[in-house]
Amino acid sequence: MRGVSAETREVLRLAQPSPRQFAPGLIMAVVTGLAAVGLLATAAWLITRASDMPPIMYLNVAIVGVRFFALSRAGFRYGERLASHDAAFRSLARLRVAIYRRLVPLAPDGLAGTRRGDLLSRLVSDVDQLQDLPLRVVSPALTAVIVAALSVTTVWIILPLAGVTLLISLILAAVVGSLVQSRISSAVDEEIAPRRAALDDAVMDTLGRIDVLTAFSALDSRVATIQAADASLRTAQLRRALGSGVVAALVSLLAGLATVAALYYGVPALVFVANSNEIPGLGWGVFTGPYLAMVVLIPIAVFEVFQSLPQALSAWRVVRTSAERVASVAPTTVPPEIPGFVTVDVAGSAGTRRDSTRSHLSVFTGLTLDNAGASWPGATSPALNGFSLTLNPGDRLLLEGTSGSGKTTLAHLLVRFLEFTGTYRINNVDVHSLDADDVRSVVGLVEQSPHLFDDSIRQNLVFALPDATDAQLHSVLVRVGLDAWVAERGGLDSPVGERGTLVSGGQAQRLGLARALLHNFPVLILDEPTANVDPGFADELVRDILTAASDTNRAIILISHVPVDPALVTVRMSLSSVDSASVSRTTVG
Repeated sequence: MRGVSAETREVLRLAQPSPRQFAPGLIMAVVTGLAAVGLLATAAWLITRASDMPPIMYLNVAIVGVRFFALSRAGFRYGERLASHDAAFRSLARLRVAIYRRLVPLAPDGLAGTRRGDLLSRLVSDVDQLQDLPLRVVSPALTAVIVAALSVTTVWIILPLAGVTLLISLILAAVVGSLVQSRISSAVDEEIAPRRAALDDAVMDTLGRIDVLTAFSALDSRVATIQAADASLRTAQLRRALGSGVVAALVSLLAGLATVAALYYGVPALVFVANSNEIPGLGWGVFTGPYLAMVVLIPIAVFEVFQSLPQALSAWRVVRTSAERVASVAPTTVPPEIPGFVTVDVAGSAGTRRDSTRSHLSVFTGLTLDNAGASWPGATSPALNGFSLTLNPGDRLLLEGTSGSGKTTLAHLLVRFLEFTGTYRINNVDVHSLDADDVRSVVGLVEQSPHLFDDSIRQNLVFALPDATDAQLHSVLVRVGLDAWVAERGGLDSPVGERGTLVSGGQAQRLGLARALLHNFPVLILDEPTANVDPGFADELVRDILTAASDTNRAIILISHVPVDPALVTVRMSLSSVDSASVSRTTVG
């Protein structure tokens, strides 16, 4: 079995409830198991003893015992389910919060290498799978060991040889059962989570592009991919079920052998009792038929509880794989290409937080870059190198360049999605002394494809300014030229569809701009605003956007690889390549 990394151990630690929360469920699980053993043992003694037709007073204790064990088994089982699941769900909630806290410094560029479907699977299915750690791994394993130990002790006291054979049978069940299950299903146990993620990713990819796939008659091939991923996951689950079935059969066989062994040693003991009326060393008198029934039937109840031990091993492999996948997408150490805390504890206590100096940023006075560079996570070479820039209030800077020259990299550097080399200062304050949120209170970014939530136009605007009034929303929609369009759609409460499917590319850009204007960023970056717009409307959209965003003190950076009317900008710069340390700057007008 491969080792568990420190990051994975930290995820597993959070998935396991604290001892105070975990103990009630464990105690009730043990009592439930002991009640099952006690019920069968007491019932066996009662039925066998009753066959001698003694006075009822000799049977009263056993009759009460049967009722007690039957009721307590059901009652403690119910209580165990409530207590253990409550503890597991509380731990799951704590784990989810911790994972999202770990993701905050990484988003968005630190997650760019993980496909959406796979990321969703890790954050939903894999995190949910971790609840099995206390429910199907730790609690069943501890319960099985405790109940087995107490049962073996009891049988040992009644008939030592039967106790020995029961102990040997339980050890064989644990060792052989675990080996058999590992042999049959260990590989697929570790493949269930990745195969589930592949299925989720295929489904999400197909649904997200179903219009394009249908238009190009490529939907059938994508459906075939989904079917193949589903078949792969189903195969793994069936193989796992096969392993569990084989182990259950093996455990049942060993339970039968333990019963036969109890008969083998118990019957001669009864003959010995008939001659001497006492077994030397037994400690409580004669070994009669009722006691024989107990030692013969106790293994059946014990193995019913004990068979969860090999299954716990299988569940552990699945849980460990899910924990590794969660830990890999949200590492405790932020990659060097991503700005953030030096280390991030999975429990949410961040490392040293940068001192907030937002008071120095209340009035924007200027932004400078000197010999700045940046790299994307996992890249072997920088995407931007040796870039210098001075931006003053009121500047409207056009940044031109071919695809791959580093324009988007620069935008992500400025809003602190990417770490940088060189110097970056806002209001003459070194950005490294600021928290990323402070930087983003000054510099805002409207991306090529602004994300629109599957909600109303109102909700897609107010998260930028939660206390915005309808008057403010209508005012900003007028500024971006969407007031008539919103009125035609039925007002602010009309939906935009999942990821903005009910709006055009130009309308999505204008909504993204409206959000930025509501937030009132002193520096606004517009990254390829015409990327998803019909070329015939590109000039009009750029003019409207720059006009709407114009403000005496607001600085605008317009990133574009297509020509822009020189009258709309005050400064023009050109990136020729990512390795170019010299950037041309031309003042317009």
